[in-house]
Formats: sequence, structure tokens, C-alpha cells
Amino acid sequence: MHKLLLLFVLLFNSVAFAQVNFCTDELNSVPVQAGGREKPLYVLAHETIKFMTGKDKLEGMSSTVAFCKLTLSAFGMPLSFEVPIKVEHIDAKKLLGLNENDDHIGVNTLNSKINDLESELSTLKENNSYKKELTKIRSRLMTYRAIVEARAWSVPVEKDGKIDFVDLAQYLTETRVKEASEKTDTPVNYLIHQAQQKYQELKGTAYLLELKYYKWNLFTWAMIISILAMGLLIGLKNKIPGLVLTIISIAMQITSMAMRVMISGRAPVTNMYETVMFSGLGALVLALIITTYRKEFAFVIAGLAYNVLSLMMMRFAEGMLDEGISPLVPVLRDNFWLSTHVTTIILSYAALALSWILANAILIRSSFFNVSKEEYRYQVDLIYSAIKYGIILLAAGIILGGVWADYSWGRFWGWDPKETWSLIVLLVYMAILHGKYTNWVSPKIFVLTTAGAFMSVMMAWFGVNYILASGLHSYGFSEGGAIFLGTFFLIQTVLLIICGIKKQKA
Repeated sequence: MHKLLLLFVLLFNSVAFAQVNFCTDELNSVPVQAGGREKPLYVLAHETIKFMTGKDKLEGMSSTVAFCKLTLSAFGMPLSFEVPIKVEHIDAKKLLGLNENDDHIGVNTLNSKINDLESELSTLKENNSYKKELTKIRSRLMTYRAIVEARAWSVPVEKDGKIDFVDLAQYLTETRVKEASEKTDTPVNYLIHQAQQKYQELKGTAYLLELKYYKWNLFTWAMIISILAMGLLIGLKNKIPGLVLTIISIAMQITSMAMRVMISGRAPVTNMYETVMFSGLGALVLALIITTYRKEFAFVIAGLAYNVLSLMMMRFAEGMLDEGISPLVPVLRDNFWLSTHVTTIILSYAALALSWILANAILIRSSFFNVSKEEYRYQVDLIYSAIKYGIILLAAGIILGGVWADYSWGRFWGWDPKETWSLIVLLVYMAILHGKYTNWVSPKIFVLTTAGAFMSVMMAWFGVNYILASGLHSYGFSEGGAIFLGTFFLIQTVLLIICGIKKQKA
């Protein structure tokens, strides 16, 4: 029956396809259902093309146009391009006959080697990075097949006054196409537009907010404005222009975050992308709050620096952070505990990030430039203040996490890797804080240890997810961050060694 449907569409509708450029960006707003959510076609196309190829565009075409043309190949339309499937792991490249510098394999070539890939997968027992990469390559191929078989594009259909979604291949039935052909020379355009119109009549246009969220790209604009604000605060005596830009950046990030909350219906702290997003904004807002009564713009500059780093990660670390909005796993669906425990923990990381930025700044300045004792002591006091905020928030977050664990898993504490590393971070910073308060450590040692202590935060935050990948917090596990984390540890360690040697010679 499916083959007969394809033959029918090929015979009776190929002329209509040829008469009009059906695959255009005007399809961006067409509603589809995928990943358990209803969203614009643009979002589905962007996510799938990016997943398969690692790129936003394909052969100069937008993701929507490429996705559409791939789908129409199911109905006999000629396909003038081949999809390059992303391959990252060196051993996967060898298996598929690629050179080390090759990052993609043609989908037709991959199709011819799928048996080799399946055979290799069956021999791998350990769930290591190689096996994960092969599994991901297979998933990319399966995604491609779903698109070219018209199974990935769903169309809204009215049924008993409600909206149901069916595959495009099921939607373009002989009856529908025949009826539409009597009304217009472009029946497919007509049917898709009719489906969109009916959806909007019954469910409204709220789903289009997600299209605006992606199109506006406010986080990228906020990153640019934060960089300009930081430059103005450092370079000008008049701090008002820099503060105005800082507030504009915050407003943009809050707007984009609010849109994300409205789209997902939950707090924006349920995956690694969202925690980075929230921590960057949290650090900047916290820095402004501290500045209001400390009258010290170093906090704002530090907040902007960390905010820029966070926004750059969100923009460029695409292999490590997934910006997609996915349904929550059951353990995260209690929004009260999600909004209290996770938010408090991420805010504590934001405060400790301020101390890290300030510590590294004075560490580098005092090692390579002249810094007076009075200024050094003043900077130490600023770092001390940031740590105090961080510890209070972290301790509260751990306690709230225990309450959540008792509610969700039936125990307050279980030495889960995420729980254990959170406790390690708290103990590390409490030791530093206590050493400073009791004068057990000198100001120079305090700065060195504070700069290095943030590595424990990175381990608790990213290391458990990217390296250990075990425990009950499996909903947050991700891939692709081990190199990033190792690089961060290496750079910070080298900086501590160099600055430590400089101080000893001084």
C-alpha cells in the first residue's frame, strides 16, 4: 500500500512539485510533532540536520529547505545532493575507511558499510567512547532514513475536534491529493497550508514562540554586548555606559530565558546547556547586587567576564552542549524541587566563579605587574566576599538536594558521585574560607588556592557528567566534554605553577 501511495504521488503530483518551489523557508512556521513536543518545522529541521551533519546548512541550503527536499525524495523527486554524516572518533574513521582529517562520510557510502558498523558494534562489550560514537553514527543514518521515507515530518490533522499528527506519507493520501488538485495547481502547498491553518484555529500560534526564540538569537547578541560592556568598564572612568550595556545584556538573557521557560514549561536548569546559561546570568546579576552596596566595579567586570565565557560555551561548544528543548525525565518533573535545589546549586557555582575570576586576575597581575600591598589586600577581600556567598548557596543547595533525594529516591543521602563531589566542593571552600578567617594561610596562598579550587567545581559540575558518567544523576550525562575539561585543568594548573614560581622569586 505504501509503494502504491508513493507511485500515485509520483505520477499525479510531480508536475505540481515542479511548477512551484515548494521547499522554501516559508515552511519554517509549519507545526510538527517530534521528540514528544509540538514545534515549528524550522526547529525540527535545524535539530535533525545539525545532528546528522554537525552543520546548520547543507549545500548552501537552510536546514528547512534541505529537510524538505530530503523528505520529497520519498515521493520520487530527484535528490541533487548527498548528506555528509558526521564522524568524530578516530577509530570510527578507520572502520569506515576515512582519513584522520575527514570529519564526514557520505550517507550512500555509510549505507554500504552499515553491516561492518553493526558487526563492530556487536563485538564491543564496554560502553566506551568508541561504542558511543558508532551508536551515534548509526542513529544519524536511521534519522536520515526516516527523513527520506517521509516518516520524520508529521502533519497536524483534525480528528473529532482535536489535533492528531500523522506522517507526511500518510497525510498525502490519494483522496486528499485528488480533492486538492481540483482546487489548485499546487495541491501539496495547499494541503500543508490547510493543515497549518486548521492547527492554528484549534490550538493557536503559541508554538511559534520557539521559532522566534531561535531566530532572534538573543544569547549571541548578549555575548557581544557583554564584551562591549566589559571593555567600557575597564577603559572608561565614567562607568554609566558600561553599566547600561550590562543591564541591556541581562535584559536580553532574561528575555531569551523566559521564552525558553514558556516553551518548555519548566525551569531552565535541567541539562548542561541550561546550567551554563543560568550560571552565566546568575553570576552577572549577583555581581551587580554585590556592587550596589560594595561600590566596587571589579565584581561587575568579573561577572561580565564569566558571563562572556558562559555565552561563548553556549554558542561554540555545540558538540558538548545540546541547546535543544526536550521533555523532562520523571525525576525532574517536580518543578518545586527542581527550581530550588538545582537553581541554588548553579547560583553557588556562579558565585564561586566570581571568586575564580577575581583570584586569577589578581594572581596574573601580581605575578607579572606591580600591585601595591593595599590593592592586593583589597582584592583578597573581594574574593573572600564572593566565596562566602558561594558557600552559603552551596550548603543550602546540598540540603535541598537531600530533601529532593528523599522525596524522589527515598533516601536523603546515598554517596552518589554528584552528591559526593558537591560535598567535596563545599569542604574545599570551607577549608579555604576558614584558613583565611583564622589567618592560617597568607593572602598569596589564599589567592592561589582559590584559583585552583574552582577545578573542584568543574569536576562536580562537568566531570561527573562527562568523565564518571555514573550514579542516579544519569539524566544529566553528556558526551564530548572530556577534552574541554582536561584542557581547563591543564591551563589552570600551568597558570598556578608559573605564577607560584614567579611569587617565590619575587
